[in-house]
Amino acid sequence: MAPGRVSPDPAVEPTTRHALASITADYDDTIRFYLNGSKVTLDSADPEVTLLEYLRGIGLTGTKLGCAEGGCGACTVVVSQYNPTTKKIYHASVNACLAPLVSVDGKHVITVEGIGNVKSPHPAQERIAKGNGSQCGFCTPGIVMSLYALLRNNERPSEHDIEEAFDGNLCRCTGYRPILDAAQTFSAERSCGMAKANGGSGCCMENGDAGGGCCKSNGNDDQPIKRFTPPGFIEYKPDTELIFPPALKRHEFKALAFGNKRKRWFRPATLHQLLEIKSAYPSAKIIGGSTETQIEVKFKGMQYTASVYVGDIAELRQYHFHDEYLEIGGNVTLTDLEGLAEEAVEHYGAQRGQPFAAILKQIRYFAGRQIRNVGTPAGNLATASPISDLNPVFVATNATLVAKSLEKTIELPMADFFKGYRVTALPPDAIIASIRIPVFQEKGEHMRAYKQAKRKDDDIAIVNAALRVKLDDSHVVKDCSLIYGGMAPITIAAKQAVEYLTGKTFTDPSTLEGVMNALEQDFNLRFGVPGGMATYRKSLALGFFYKFYNEVLQELQTSSSTADADCIPEIEREISKGFKDHASAVAYEKQTIGKERPHVAALKQCVGSAQYTDDIPVQQNELLACLVLSTKAHARILSVDTSPALDLPGVVDYVDHNDLPNPEANWWGAPKCDETFFAIDEVFTAGQPIGVILGTSAKQAEAGARAVKVEYEELPAIFTIEEAIEANSYFDHYHYINDGDLDKAFAESDHVFTGVARMGGQEHFYLETNACVVIPKPEDGEMEVWTSTQNPAETQAYVAQVTGVAANKVVAKVKRLGGGFGGKETRSVQLAGICAIAAKKLKRPVRCMLNRDEDILTSGQRHPFLARWKVGVNKDGKLQALDADVFNNGGWSQDLSAAVVDRALSHADGCYKFKAVSVRGRICKTNTVSNTAFRGFGGPQGIFVCESMMEEVADHLKMPVEKLREINMYESLEKTHFRQELKDWYVPLMWKQVLADSEYQRRRGEIEEFNKKSKWKKRGLSIVPTKFGISFTALFLNQAGALVHIYHDGSVLVAHGGCEMGQGLHTKMTMLAAEALGVPLENVFVSETATNTVANTSATAASASSDLNGYAVWNACSQLNERLAPYREKLGSEATMKQLAHAAYFDRVNLSANGFYKTPDIGYVWGPNTGQMFYYFTQGVAAAEVEVDTLTGDWTCRRADVKMDVGRSINPAIDYGQIEGAFVQGMGLFTIEESLWLRHNGQIFTRGPGAYKIPGFRDIPQEFNVSLLKDVNWENLRTIQRSRGVGEPPLFLGSSVFFAIRDALKAARSQWGCEDVLELRSPATVERIRVSCADPILKRAEVKAADGEKSFFISI
Repeated sequence: MAPGRVSPDPAVEPTTRHALASITADYDDTIRFYLNGSKVTLDSADPEVTLLEYLRGIGLTGTKLGCAEGGCGACTVVVSQYNPTTKKIYHASVNACLAPLVSVDGKHVITVEGIGNVKSPHPAQERIAKGNGSQCGFCTPGIVMSLYALLRNNERPSEHDIEEAFDGNLCRCTGYRPILDAAQTFSAERSCGMAKANGGSGCCMENGDAGGGCCKSNGNDDQPIKRFTPPGFIEYKPDTELIFPPALKRHEFKALAFGNKRKRWFRPATLHQLLEIKSAYPSAKIIGGSTETQIEVKFKGMQYTASVYVGDIAELRQYHFHDEYLEIGGNVTLTDLEGLAEEAVEHYGAQRGQPFAAILKQIRYFAGRQIRNVGTPAGNLATASPISDLNPVFVATNATLVAKSLEKTIELPMADFFKGYRVTALPPDAIIASIRIPVFQEKGEHMRAYKQAKRKDDDIAIVNAALRVKLDDSHVVKDCSLIYGGMAPITIAAKQAVEYLTGKTFTDPSTLEGVMNALEQDFNLRFGVPGGMATYRKSLALGFFYKFYNEVLQELQTSSSTADADCIPEIEREISKGFKDHASAVAYEKQTIGKERPHVAALKQCVGSAQYTDDIPVQQNELLACLVLSTKAHARILSVDTSPALDLPGVVDYVDHNDLPNPEANWWGAPKCDETFFAIDEVFTAGQPIGVILGTSAKQAEAGARAVKVEYEELPAIFTIEEAIEANSYFDHYHYINDGDLDKAFAESDHVFTGVARMGGQEHFYLETNACVVIPKPEDGEMEVWTSTQNPAETQAYVAQVTGVAANKVVAKVKRLGGGFGGKETRSVQLAGICAIAAKKLKRPVRCMLNRDEDILTSGQRHPFLARWKVGVNKDGKLQALDADVFNNGGWSQDLSAAVVDRALSHADGCYKFKAVSVRGRICKTNTVSNTAFRGFGGPQGIFVCESMMEEVADHLKMPVEKLREINMYESLEKTHFRQELKDWYVPLMWKQVLADSEYQRRRGEIEEFNKKSKWKKRGLSIVPTKFGISFTALFLNQAGALVHIYHDGSVLVAHGGCEMGQGLHTKMTMLAAEALGVPLENVFVSETATNTVANTSATAASASSDLNGYAVWNACSQLNERLAPYREKLGSEATMKQLAHAAYFDRVNLSANGFYKTPDIGYVWGPNTGQMFYYFTQGVAAAEVEVDTLTGDWTCRRADVKMDVGRSINPAIDYGQIEGAFVQGMGLFTIEESLWLRHNGQIFTRGPGAYKIPGFRDIPQEFNVSLLKDVNWENLRTIQRSRGVGEPPLFLGSSVFFAIRDALKAARSQWGCEDVLELRSPATVERIRVSCADPILKRAEVKAADGEKSFFISI
């Protein structure tokens, strides 16, 4: 179980329980709802299951578990209900992982299976599938349901509605562009038959005739509109949707009470019933949306014996417009509050309605739509989060809470509501019935709200604020509120600033300076403040007021003072768009290959019928496993007491290292066997498995794991690369590449520059966490292992080892993965091995799917890197020498760290020729999670070192970095520093094409002009190339096998060694087989990857799987074609495969073939620097433009242009998906994604979507153009169909966004006289961007560490 979970005692006293029982004695105990159109009645519902657990438990496995905290959207379903606030039916997208089962009583639950199937899909499902919007498919059902909810509530959504519809959904594969393109076909603008894009004269919205919306949305329905359906798609007919069951319109909400000894649920139907419960039992847990409580239950082990669901009390969901205030029910959902705020602004007017405009602004980026659909203002207030986005607005407006108990009603001023961290003034027996939000006076009152987070959408604030002033006619401040969140343990007023500002003339310039001084005192944060980011948070507090002051000044329009207008606007995105060249492979098309085809499983994934590991039906007698994990970074284990766990009901057994056949069986690792499945006497990282608890349910296993008591003796721990270097803590691996005379090259250089490049790691965040189902067989120790792995062969080998049998008794199988990215290449073996040990001991099937936090704690990340470089360069910019020491953070075991640092060394030249190179690599041994493979495998880190160096050298030389890159770029047939000739070298050509296609020089001029005029917004532009070597650096891995069967009916079954994880490998293999055998694509099928069909497979990795497995499949098909040749000659060219196979079978011809392929020519030798390292290089170039708000660090990518050389693409649609997905994942790596560890206990802090942010739908480039190189000859490319591997190479191109940000920061720093060369560490988070800006506000906000003081977080 994840570290940090606690098991508090139940909070219910026996006397209280009796009182509560008497009050609720007459309550009903049956939940009634509809599910996909069918009535469901539950009279014995489990009070501890969520809606997601219920759905999956009855076999509706299309709804997925991705995070269990409402942060990824994989579990999205639609709950249709009568809304007592709006008095209309509303179709709410909700997170099923958070929703208690009681919350769906009287409602209609619709899952992805309920709206369509493969034979008859819903148009939303079909368009996402055919539009290539599903790769691994694990996130797809949730995305489909978010789109479905939008369409059910709005038949004609605008482009903007669609752009924002997915703010509660994440996808790690696609880069989002194809999903948005598919969804936009439903928009009013694009689905209108009159739209110009669809051949019409122009829709009303295009022609400006609709007043900002579709004429049909404005009630003008007297003429039926022609709805445009894109060719090849099912027509969308809103009137054919599932109806809201008529019985539910008559549903009477009865008070409910049900549960068991451990937990009871109460669902009062009236306010009086709720107050009775609170009176009898003041500590009963009140649940509105369960958006916080379920996280406490799941991840903190909290036990709430009595929970009261209040979402169906109509009295708490009303609102009333009064002359002086708007009163809203405490349980109005945030989505309804959004609508009410819009209505209030219109009702009271822009001036008087400013509080509601502020609410509207904060709600826009408040969590995702699924959370806003169930979350409530009362819940937000009662939880008293110090970073709530709404609470500062309520305090600043002097709102009043109306609190009710059975005895009395009291009014609580918001100014006095928050008493301490998570402590409020709400009496124990009272509930928040309503909130009264005052309306502003007609003139003189001004208010704005602000928020800054790591990511724009669906993210908690780092700092937020609501700032208000009331001025008299002379602009003297009569009253003010300066309320901040994220600056203290509570939502807090800047008291000294308020005191100073009151009575001052607002327009006097000295007032601004005085308030800024006072804010410095109000928020005098120490360097090690909880939450970290002291300088950044302080700069935001000052920056928000600076923005507010100037915005009010601009509104006042006085002659005595001039507003700094440039600081006021916040960065806003346009509707995103993109271009792809769909004609890129036309010249190379054959019967099947070279054509754009959707992923073969896309439609199954979109309708929820695609099966993943945890979707495998429950086995008879199955047990659920939960890991017992170390809570210490480095410690001796003194004792492990399992008795409290084994005493719990449902806990069956505890398994650890003592249950292995021998001590040696506990050791694993690849290629070095230096890691244990179970810790023995010492733990080396927080999250290391100590044992595993087996239970009859996942919840019981989790409870058991929490109950295991481990005593430790803590030992010194090392976390960072710098600490490891200082302690000389390395693994025993040292490789280098030396080429040319380094001393001579430096001696002949005009300049020698030195620097340090630093790059953080990256969490894989595949949507499907590691999972396996291990099924022991009754004979000979056989075992069947279904696992989400990229490496079935290694899984098979280690399961055989830990169970003490030969490998031929173990079959490892993979249907598909919900994403991998390298994270399931080796680390998945740990879970499979542990479950196999348990299954063997207990002789029962064992299942485990890790929670998101457990997965992050145990599965490793991309390696952080540090490089110290020295470069010799001539004054004309020609590079002479490169000398670098490169270090990666391997974590506590070696895993694949050696190969990762080796690849970094081989890519440290980027795309540039040096006369001499010496690069050396070491692996740092630390006490963090063992880092592992991740898309790019050290290549992006090596190229980043090079490109960082290029940026800094160009600045030293005062030369445009584009010129430095251009004049040093390799030419065709030149040799790299590892002496490999560059054949089919097209980077210089693509560089020119991207410069031209992106209009780079024109935009560079425009950006320079923009930056001259704009004080606080800066734009940046960058173009970077990449080359990525394709081959495993371990020679023996460059092999693959395949097995192809042709059956009587002419159908073809293909088995190969690669695993499908969204990259379209099975799609390409079926296309190659169809092409080779001359059969229709639909006649070819890949069932699964299994070690008993293709043995001794290499991991699906290194971007080589299509090359290796493709040739193996082709080889098998070639053998079959040879055998079938006489029958083709005999039966003629028109003969079908069915006829051919039939004839061959009766002639006793073998219709099965085993194919094999090994990559030729390669075999590099480290040290002597001889032999060919890679079979070829995949190449690309990308240009990106950004805009940065230097007052906050906020930014957006305005445009990205990407061009890749993938040779002759087997399937351009699949390759485009890989390029877009890799680019966005790379953009995340270099900007948003930052892993943080807690200094006080050595545990990782960023262990879920709440704290770790990957790019969302609204983070991708606003204009995202992707093309493939065409019209060239690949004379030396001898791969399958002359295609190139594409999975990893585009990832580094996401760094173009990072370097564009750096370009913008150079302009910002230069404006304030700072000409120092900027050393920008990756990732360029909003914090790093802001603290690099060098402006006066930042300098006065700077917080320096006191002697010996350290930061709250450790950035590894």
